[in-house]
Amino acid sequence: MSDRELQRLDFLRKAGLADAVRTPLAGDASTRRYERLTTSSGATLMLMDQPPAAESRSCDPAWTPAQRHASGWNAVARLSAGRIEAFAAVADHLRSLGLSAPEIIAVDAVAGLAVLEDFGDDLFARAIAAGAPEEPLYLAAVEALAALHEAPAPDVLTGPAGDWPLLLYDETALQGGADLFVEWMPRLNPSLAFDQAAIDEWRAAWAPIAARGAAGATVMAHRDYHAENLIRLPHRPGAAGVGLIDFQDAVRAHPSWDLHSLLQDARREVPPALEARALDHYFALRPATDREAFLRDYAGLAALNEARILGVFARLIVRDGKPRYRAFMPRMWAHLNANLKTPGLEPVAGWFDRHVPESDRR
Repeated sequence: MSDRELQRLDFLRKAGLADAVRTPLAGDASTRRYERLTTSSGATLMLMDQPPAAESRSCDPAWTPAQRHASGWNAVARLSAGRIEAFAAVADHLRSLGLSAPEIIAVDAVAGLAVLEDFGDDLFARAIAAGAPEEPLYLAAVEALAALHEAPAPDVLTGPAGDWPLLLYDETALQGGADLFVEWMPRLNPSLAFDQAAIDEWRAAWAPIAARGAAGATVMAHRDYHAENLIRLPHRPGAAGVGLIDFQDAVRAHPSWDLHSLLQDARREVPPALEARALDHYFALRPATDREAFLRDYAGLAALNEARILGVFARLIVRDGKPRYRAFMPRMWAHLNANLKTPGLEPVAGWFDRHVPESDRR
């Protein structure tokens, strides 16, 4: 029996769950693993298992961009490095707003273990695949975002495992994400080659978009808000009927970030008419929003995020041996190509025209 398994058993014993039946769940692209715990009464809970040493350090709020780059990807991107205290603090904040995040039943942040409320398996993506109408689900997801965006975004979140800073999704993080494209796409597609001049041109083209994203960072962003991280909770009213998971990397970001993650999803098609309807619903819920400026930033940051995701998928395929992510790339290319037609994105569109043939953008 491994040392980690002994640690899990000791944690469950202390939580009064030594006799729970443990059922592992399928993994994703992260270093976390989950188990469903079934108690003797038939109730279910979730065990979150995030080994603390599995990832590079998270970002110290005082670090300079140079220090962040020297400390690894989690610091550059301001990811939580899977820290349990981040998940617990974000969950408490979301629940304080009347939104549905899992209750923390037991937690040991040092060990990287937590027992959570179980929201079940009724993910939006699965429900839609099984025939549920998608528009009500997407509009509910927008209502949850609007509620989150109307609330203040505190500098520090407090939770049962300790405080956690809500860091700015700043220009270093945004540009670092975009740079994954020029770093990893040539390794996946050797016909692409970007010399230093091309990389400098790339960064200059994205710089004003990253600057607007950082300047407009006024709300808490879930940061991975899409139909596979949202769960139907039909017995809860309004926005609380949207179960939120996988939010441990929350940051202070532009309010468009979670919207384009939801509506220009890498994993499933969202019809353009539904995207437009959802955006209209958001503006109706937040009438003070400058729609024209918002949509300009929405397209620019969506394009940046799509370049980032293409780089992430290339890395997952090449470095991590996960070829299944190739199937998602055509959808991301389609979204990126469409967004590059937006006025104001001419420098980025021009870069792609010069350096990435159309035959490689699909």
